[in-house]
Amino acid sequence: MPRKARDENLGTRAARLRLPVRREPYWRHFQEGRAIGYRRIAGGKAGTWIARYYDAAGERVRKYQSLGTADDLLDADGVTTLTFSQAQDAARDWFRELTRTGGHVAEPVTVKQATTAYVADYKARGGKDVKGVETTINAHILPKLGEKRLADLTTAMIRSWHRALATAAPRVRQSAKPNAPKVAPKPVAADDAEGQRARRASANRILTVLKAALNLAFADGKVASDDAWRRVQPFKNADAARIRFLTDAEATRLVNAADADFRPMIVAALLTGARYGELVRFRVQDFNPEAATLHVKQSKTDKARHIMLTDEGKAFFAQQCAGKSGKELILTRPDGDEWGKSAQIRPMKAACEAAKITPAIGFHILRHTHASRLTMAGVPLGVVASQLGNSEAICAKHYAHLCPGYVADSIRAAFAPLGIVQESNVVPLTG
Repeated sequence: MPRKARDENLGTRAARLRLPVRREPYWRHFQEGRAIGYRRIAGGKAGTWIARYYDAAGERVRKYQSLGTADDLLDADGVTTLTFSQAQDAARDWFRELTRTGGHVAEPVTVKQATTAYVADYKARGGKDVKGVETTINAHILPKLGEKRLADLTTAMIRSWHRALATAAPRVRQSAKPNAPKVAPKPVAADDAEGQRARRASANRILTVLKAALNLAFADGKVASDDAWRRVQPFKNADAARIRFLTDAEATRLVNAADADFRPMIVAALLTGARYGELVRFRVQDFNPEAATLHVKQSKTDKARHIMLTDEGKAFFAQQCAGKSGKELILTRPDGDEWGKSAQIRPMKAACEAAKITPAIGFHILRHTHASRLTMAGVPLGVVASQLGNSEAICAKHYAHLCPGYVADSIRAAFAPLGIVQESNVVPLTG
């Protein structure tokens, strides 16, 4: 960090207020061609800070930049009212911006322009969820921040926007049918702890997208400082939800209640833990009956892996591959076409209703069910992570509480019965 300049006339509020009022600012030079000035204002008003840049070796022109109001009358807030030290920081940010642009003041970049550039970069890098990123930007970022210039963003502004996201009503998926009635979003009840946690988690994900776009703009030299958004922290413990998974009885009911055309998709998910997008791309050549494995060539994480199959899983995929050539899809619609994106939503909802699984689950819970069964059976988390194609840290976050471990065994062995629970012939029904 550069050493701050000292000046007996500008360094303190009292010293500045003793200066005579004049049109020309009182200048303090940093180095050749760079200076910070203080303009004393008549009428008892607070003075202002100004930066000056002079390119003696190049165009031989002077450029000026207003930095903010001096803290002559009000305490500094670091945004619009600045101390001498803070004004120096602001001046240096402006000087760096001029250096990046060769001494030419670049056109101010807005949040909308920054997010547009980020989406283009995300596509170029092979991002897997372009539509999701665009939806997040259009629905949550642009309405409030789109026209803001990056240089004008403040920590308080971004933090206020982030907190507002956490208290806003969840968006409702509207029907695609013509003339379908619009469903108004309902705010989360104040006593709904899980709902409040989910909204904070959603706000954190949106904040991550905004920061990614702004960080790219900063890396590209479109803004002089990333301080405004770097200081905004996500909500703590918002992603600590307990993972929902099906019991064996629920899984059996769901399979039996599912439509016959969609049932193989549910069975495949339960037996492999694969993502929906992976299942719909499996081809016969990806199934190795000798090794009892499925080869995932393309995944969400861009890492190939092999899914290990049990005897039950091997038998199921052998049935699905019978009579098909190596390049044909294993799991298809009845007409042979590939299952489309989001085509699993409605049949899963119908299957849950028929199986009386409440609340209804999404297709991804089948993946959690596979992982949870492995974990509760004592399979090491590293092996579970390999099966799912996740990191061991992610698996520990979601499934570590299911591990039968030393702590649980020790407590149960050492804590002798107290004899305070009366015997009863009432047995809870399961399944």
